[in-house]
Amino acid sequence: MLRRWSIPLTTVVIAVGSLLGLAAGNASAATVHHPSTTAVRPGGAAAQGFKPGGVMLRPGGAARTTERNGHFQAESTNWSGYAVTGSNGSFTSVSASWTQPTATCTSSGGRRGSSDDYAAFWVGLDGYSSDSVEQTGSDSDCDGKTPDYYGWYEMYPADPVYYTNTVKPGDSMSASVTFSGTDTYTLVLKDSTQGWTQTQKINESGFDRSSAEVITEAPCCTASGGILPLADFGTINYTASTDNGSSMDSQSPTSIVMIDNSGLDKDSTSSMSSTGAFSNTWIRSS
Repeated sequence: MLRRWSIPLTTVVIAVGSLLGLAAGNASAATVHHPSTTAVRPGGAAAQGFKPGGVMLRPGGAARTTERNGHFQAESTNWSGYAVTGSNGSFTSVSASWTQPTATCTSSGGRRGSSDDYAAFWVGLDGYSSDSVEQTGSDSDCDGKTPDYYGWYEMYPADPVYYTNTVKPGDSMSASVTFSGTDTYTLVLKDSTQGWTQTQKINESGFDRSSAEVITEAPCCTASGGILPLADFGTINYTASTDNGSSMDSQSPTSIVMIDNSGLDKDSTSSMSSTGAFSNTWIRSS
């Protein structure tokens, strides 16, 4: 079921160990921001319409899924990683861990010839075949020659909320999104190296919950609505990718490869181990 977005999201923001706001179901939105959150992307101005996460976009708008070596593989212009799909209501949780990648930011954007590049790493429910995503993760971006690292959450298509907590390359990150039967989504992002955890509880109904995914993303959007250039993140290693409490590998996941408008791979997606470990490796920005 596609969600109607005429009703604003109701958001309840919880700081670690402290309840800061309460809101009810689909009533008028009431948002309370903890001082460690901001509506402005850390590190500088972002491209018009920038969102660090979003739904999966397919070449030409059509699903192009093939079977290789007994596993399904899909192409996307903004996602790479793995997704498990099912009927509406199939998924109640997703989680994974990763090491925050280093963004290589060279003069004038290096290989691309422009100044700003972006790379988002996240876990989420929905977005593979629906118009929403409930997600949280981190970014390794380039503001010209300056790398930016930060965490965030997003109930797409609502605007993202960014964390002001310190994130550095090499940090041990983990994230989860969990749905309870009371229409409550709990989104947790943890940086074990820096010693912080951010937990958000959001009451909202109407989402499909027809997919769960662990994703590397080239975010949207340029002024013309196109995909933003993918920052050179090197290789990101995900571990313990799970959904509904079990390893994704045990549930016939679909691997996703990110391609450009010419059909060339922008990064690579490795096979997934039995414990839910895999990697993405950067190839080109756009």
